[in-house]
Amino acid sequence: MGFQAFRSSFLDFIADPFFVPEAESVRYFADGLMVLEDGMIKDLGAYEDLKGTYAEVPIVDYRDRLILPGFIDTHIHFPQVEVLAAYGEQLLEWLNKYTFPAEGKFHDKSYAQKVATVFLDELMRNGTTTALVFATVHPQSAEAFFEEASRRNLRMIAGKVMMDRNAPDFLTDTAENAYQESKALIQKWHNNGRLLYAVTPRFAITSTNEQLRLAGKLLEEFPDVYLHTHLSENVNEVELVAQLFPDSNGYLDVYDQAGLVRERSVFAHGVQLRDDEFQRLSAAKSAIAFCPTSNLFLGSGLFKLTKAKSAEHPVQVGLGTDVGGGTSFSMLRTAHEAYKVVQLQREKLSPFKALFLGTLGGAKALYLDDKIGNFGVGKEADFVVLDVKATPLMAFRTPNPTAHSLAELAEKVFTLIILGDDRAIAATHIMGELAYQRDLT
Repeated sequence: MGFQAFRSSFLDFIADPFFVPEAESVRYFADGLMVLEDGMIKDLGAYEDLKGTYAEVPIVDYRDRLILPGFIDTHIHFPQVEVLAAYGEQLLEWLNKYTFPAEGKFHDKSYAQKVATVFLDELMRNGTTTALVFATVHPQSAEAFFEEASRRNLRMIAGKVMMDRNAPDFLTDTAENAYQESKALIQKWHNNGRLLYAVTPRFAITSTNEQLRLAGKLLEEFPDVYLHTHLSENVNEVELVAQLFPDSNGYLDVYDQAGLVRERSVFAHGVQLRDDEFQRLSAAKSAIAFCPTSNLFLGSGLFKLTKAKSAEHPVQVGLGTDVGGGTSFSMLRTAHEAYKVVQLQREKLSPFKALFLGTLGGAKALYLDDKIGNFGVGKEADFVVLDVKATPLMAFRTPNPTAHSLAELAEKVFTLIILGDDRAIAATHIMGELAYQRDLT
């Protein structure tokens, strides 16, 4: 690949704006130059300062665009693409009516490959370069996903679902089968290129104590893999968990008793979490995937982001689209809805905090901030090129795409979050290479 250079406006984060003043956490170059070597970031700075040093390196000119680190989706289901926009149900009814029948099709690997291709095309089209992904109970669904992600050289995390009760027969495994199949997938795919594995019990309702115990055993045997599951999404779900696990002290404790609450554990939703459960997640250095479009669409409730990001008991939080309970692949749309969820609680989510959650915040939640999430030297060069004038309304609202102060930048970013969607993605680059470019014809 050799050397590459890109000229544009650049925005990333060097600290968490929930805890550090935004002026100290935001890094911005109105006219910047980013230099890559073999797909890794070698240098970033003002164009005028660096142009002489890299005079021989060919430059891709993205002036009048804004380059961000690739978006990071901390919770999404690739088999649920076809149940996007399924009408009228809350979580448990939605699963039984729409999701489980759709997931049944993934026993067919060729079908799983077809959907994986559509799914990853959509991620690229929306500027999402890394995601934490549910497959189905079928190991071949995870195989199909990993094969397609590997072909594209993507930094992705995924896992086969573990589910041995309270689901249709065609979607259940056994505790032992789930353990053995997950172990084989870990040995084949974890740290294979840029791919990583997540042990993936669907949620407490669909796993026996034995299956959860064996999930914990996998985490002991492979301490750098992830744990990815759902937690405290819906009131009826929480009540059912209490009935199924009478010896537990709440939903999180079910997972805790099985050894699943730890570093690299990512719990989706957390809408109904108690204060003591937030404290436990903080102590364990686990993370929450905040999925606002899904929580609103399924009527689950309002996630307490301010509680999660409290100085006393901070929890790492990333944004998740949760397709197909979520309603969009776009992380801009997801940040838009996150703003509204916080606003409904009479609090504020600044544009920089929202964007942080979808970039460096997600990388921190996934323990990948040494590799992705900002433009630090030595990191992998996955990035998205944004057109802040992508639609007539956006162009009217943002006549000058380049900001020259922090306040002006905040206004432009907020407009992008509220009015932007997939149309604002001009291009997506993976390790510097062009993976998607918007067709303007």
